[in-house]
Amino acid sequence: MSYAVKELFYTLQGEGANSGRAAVFCRFSGCNLWSGQERDRTQAVCQFCDTDFVGVDGVNGGRYANAAELADAVLGAWQASCEESGSTHTCPLVVCTGGEPLLQLDAALVEALHERGFQVAIETNGTQLPPPNIDHICVSPKAGAPLNLTHGHELKLVFPQGDLDPASFLALNFDRFYLQPKDDANRERNTQQVVQYCLSHPEWRLSLQTHKVVEIA
Repeated sequence: MSYAVKELFYTLQGEGANSGRAAVFCRFSGCNLWSGQERDRTQAVCQFCDTDFVGVDGVNGGRYANAAELADAVLGAWQASCEESGSTHTCPLVVCTGGEPLLQLDAALVEALHERGFQVAIETNGTQLPPPNIDHICVSPKAGAPLNLTHGHELKLVFPQGDLDPASFLALNFDRFYLQPKDDANRERNTQQVVQYCLSHPEWRLSLQTHKVVEIA
């Protein structure tokens, strides 16, 4: 299988349980909830996406012919950007994101990344089921989209979203539950709502987009 990748780069994870951790981000092209074209945004299922996932023209973007080729590119991005300490506590992390990564991520690529020493994390809208052996699953449900992936390591709900009630997700099989303020024209108000909700409902944790705060990719 070949893979269409928008961009591939080394950075710090900005959100959720792995916030602050160094990682290679592999952003796959394409999504099943929005075309990525502004002309289609108002008709999309997900209308608040802040990510460019169209095409393959980003940093290290391209069409990778097979799993080994893409896994080698991920390893190259890690090796080119960080100094290896030799510590057994340091395990390389790749975050597969998009768009919707599970339109492309398959068992062959997961295996190839594991062979190169990586832990594999995904950030998904939960409409697709994952291949086996993914190390960290983050599901971010979207209003109006089916939630087919109902287990994982973290559920990260962008809030507010229409009539989505955070309480309706707590029966699902996730280790942690995060609320993240929607980054729109009402971001300050959204943030205060999320803070108050987390204070009143301590099952939920606050997730902030720290990469935006420190102005990194």
